[in-house]
Formats: sequence, C-alpha cells, structure tokens
Amino acid sequence: MFTDSATSSSTETILSTRANLDAGGNARQRDVGLKAYNQALQDGWADPRRLHFEGRRAGTLLSGAREACASVFGVTPQEIHFAPSPAVAMQTLVAGVLAGRARVGKTAVTGATERAIILNALAHAQADVHSLSVDTAGRLEPENFSRAIATPGVALAITHHGNHEVGTIQPIAEFAAAAKAARVPLLLDACASVGQIPIASGWDGLVANPADWGAGQGIAIVALKARTRWRRAWPEDQDPLFPGGVSVPAAFAAAVTLQEAEAERVERAKFNAWATAQIIATVQAIDDCEVIGDQDNRLAGTLTFSCLYVDGEALTSEFDRQGFAVGSGSACTSLTLEPSHVLGAMGVLTHGNIRIGIDHDVTAADIDRFCRILPGAIATVRDHMGAGGL
Repeated sequence: MFTDSATSSSTETILSTRANLDAGGNARQRDVGLKAYNQALQDGWADPRRLHFEGRRAGTLLSGAREACASVFGVTPQEIHFAPSPAVAMQTLVAGVLAGRARVGKTAVTGATERAIILNALAHAQADVHSLSVDTAGRLEPENFSRAIATPGVALAITHHGNHEVGTIQPIAEFAAAAKAARVPLLLDACASVGQIPIASGWDGLVANPADWGAGQGIAIVALKARTRWRRAWPEDQDPLFPGGVSVPAAFAAAVTLQEAEAERVERAKFNAWATAQIIATVQAIDDCEVIGDQDNRLAGTLTFSCLYVDGEALTSEFDRQGFAVGSGSACTSLTLEPSHVLGAMGVLTHGNIRIGIDHDVTAADIDRFCRILPGAIATVRDHMGAGGL
C-alpha cells in the first residue's frame, strides 16, 4: 500500500509523543529483540528438526535460546519449552499435569484472581476447581492455601507470582513449602513478574510471556521440572509438549530480550517504584478515586486505580487522545473491556478502572506529563457523563 511522505511524517510525529502505559503482555519490542529476530530469520529460517546444514543451524539457535532461558529460570535446557502463546502454554501444562496425576484426583487449587487463561484451561481439562478467596489487597492467605492443598484428591495447585492487574505479589515461598509437604505440583503463572522481580523458586512448572518484557507476541516459555509427572493429552508429535514446532526467530528474540530485561531489572524497578509513587499520589489527591492492590508488596511497574462516576472505556479513550496507551476492564479476560473479575474477587470498585503497566522505554518526562494530565482527563470524562458536580 502506498503511503505519502506527509502521512508517514505525521504518523512518526504522533508516535514520538506517545507513551505505552499498557505494557502488561503488550510491551514495545526491544531494539535488541528486533535485531535478534531479524538475524535469526536469516540464519534460522529452516525447520530445526531437519538433519541438513540449514536445519542444524536453526537447531543450534534454538538450543542457544533454551540455554539462555534456562540460566535465568534456574533449570536445565531440557526443562525449557517454547509455546506459540501463553494461553496454549497454560492449557498444555494444566492438561498434561492433570492427566499425569489422574490416579491421585482431579482437584485443582487456585485463587479467585487468576487470569482467564488459567480458569479456562482448568475448565477445559474438566478439573474440580477449589478456588480460594483473597483479601482486599488481592492476596491469598498461606494458611488457606496449605489447608486446601493438603486435601485428598488434589492433583495440582496453580497461581500467579505477581498479579497482572493490581500488581499484588503472592507469597510463593510459603505456597511452595506447602506444596512440597503435600507432594502436589505447584504451577506458576510468572507472566507479569518476570523482568520485574526475582524469579521465584520451589515451583514445578512455570509459564512466562515474552511480550511482557519486550520480545513481541507469538511466543511463550514453559519451564517444567523433570520431576513433575505429566502425560500427553493431545496427539503424538515430534515435540512432546507443543506439536508442530516453534518459531526459531521468536524463541531467539525471547531469550535475548529476557537476558536484557534481567540485566536491567534492579535499576528499572527503582524507576518504576518512583513512577508508580507519582501516579499514586496524583490519584489519591482526586476525589472518589482509589488505588487498588497491596501498596507495599507489589510489582513496581503494575498499577490499577478506580474512579467513581467514570466509564473506563471513555477514560481510556481520553488518555489515548492525549498520547497515553493505558488499559481498562480486565487484563485477565479475553474481552478486555469486560468488568474485572479480579477486582470483583477483591471486593473493590469494578468499574471506572484504569490499568497501568509501565513499559521499558517510558521516561520520567512521560510520567510527569501523565500526572499533569490525569486529573483533567478524569474531570473531562465526568463532565461528559454529567457527573462533573458530584
């Protein structure tokens, strides 16, 4: 399609003034990832399962990607698997572990604030779901978890490390100890936490989403400990977990960007903590607005706030008009403007919410500008809804 220079220039100007504050599963692709992807596209275009030179070269790149990911997650390269998406990764992991432990039972212990890909995977696998309630900060109580997982017939436990919507961090070390004592595998949704906080330990299976740290869409990482019993619940294939193979360029880019995200994690966490503190202070100064989630034990780059007398979709559009991409509704459902079941489970306001995920290239100037326009954006939407004087 033809694009004239004026249109191209205008588009570049608009993009240069925008900031991505909707980075959860949607981070801008890192430069190092783009370079890695393009290089692997040239060198690793062949099927890595083929025996000729081109296939072996692609296989070498894929093996290197596995080794790089394994070093970050603290597993062996043989325990790293690449999936086409986090949803497929979670579906396969849940189905495989449930099938492998069918003699034990089919109960799955999980929390009420898990993402839809977990809930859908459990439903499709016909698990008996034991859903645990959370407090108003979105935190699962370790005592409740320990009691539930020790119940006869529990096949697996599954939860997130850091919540994708509100940022609350779960006490995974305590969950892992309880799971080990009960001899029940613990599966971990680490999509939101990788690149923000240190990798948790003690889990048996883990899913991570490279799109959260800037590797692009179309790839997911599964780390499955060799000790974990599982059984194939899908047609046989050369790849035991994910039939059909994987995109070598996507896997290579995921590994390279993971290493960069981990190298920058500590410094970036300091910036994100400062940035969220600025946003929180701004929100708290506005009438009938509240910040959701644990205010201390949280992912520094993830934040949700809710406002009375405001429609979340309208507020998202207003921020978009002023150059900021933000999220609203549920980050945990397939239809992102549905009311958040996470906020509902926490017993907090479920409408008029804005979800912030600070991207890796967001600057202090971006945060300052966002905080300047935030009160006016809320006031504008309230005025349009006839609630300006309330």
